Amino acid sequence: MDIGVALPSLIPGARAGRLLEWARRADRLGFSTLGALDRLVYDGLESLTALAAAAAVTERIELATTVLIAPYRADVAVLAKQAATVDLLSGGRLILGLAAGLREDDYTANGTVLAGRGRRLDAMTERLQRIWSGPEDGFGNPVGPVLPRPPRLLFGGHSEAALRRAARHGWGWIAGGGAPSGYAVHLERARRVWQEEGRTEEPRKLALNYFALGPDARDHAAGFLGGYYAFLGPGYAGKAAAGAITDEARLAEVVAGYRDAGCDELILVPCHADPEQVDLLAKAVL
Repeated sequence: MDIGVALPSLIPGARAGRLLEWARRADRLGFSTLGALDRLVYDGLESLTALAAAAAVTERIELATTVLIAPYRADVAVLAKQAATVDLLSGGRLILGLAAGLREDDYTANGTVLAGRGRRLDAMTERLQRIWSGPEDGFGNPVGPVLPRPPRLLFGGHSEAALRRAARHGWGWIAGGGAPSGYAVHLERARRVWQEEGRTEEPRKLALNYFALGPDARDHAAGFLGGYYAFLGPGYAGKAAAGAITDEARLAEVVAGYRDAGCDELILVPCHADPEQVDLLAKAVL
């Protein structure tokens, strides 16, 4: 199982110096992927822009939106061009993870609506693929840049519709934070849907989990996740913080659990923006 790490791009106060140093270290130390979370109404960086910056200071590591909430973005053509640009500038390293999201304020702030977002995501996915195919989208010129191959599509979510979307259109499927035992249950459901949709091979199977290591790890986890999930209420936010990985013993247990469940790649999402977290994580799992 591969191990990736997300950028600290949604941790309030994370800025260019730390983010770029984080990306350099992740690339140098051998992590498989740099992830980026996505929220609009929040004190954090936009995910594709953050990955574009990371692309400029890395050479090997894959770059993935984990995941980008596409349906609140009203302009599909602009999104297609942004993603294609990051993919081209990174030498084909972009994995475009997409999901429908939960935050109504993200939609309201961009003049879109939460209702019907899953259907819009399906339509957006089809349009993205048409745009990336070139002038066949109906224009005399492509909504460039022209790529050797389109970005790989990764879909998030546990619902039946999300699993079916991944089966129909996805290079991969990614599950949100949770225990490996829960991942195994979702993966069993996903395999059933993939078979029903006629997939003869399994999409790449990924998962996310939150971590903080070193001194004050529990405080960093509680601080970040308490704010990040505050919109779901203190009960959920507290549960998310309690489930974060905050020591090496728990980290080893979680990694082994996901590996045993059949996960292909675990991407660990930081709760603390200090680049030393990358070194601590690499020492423990690579």
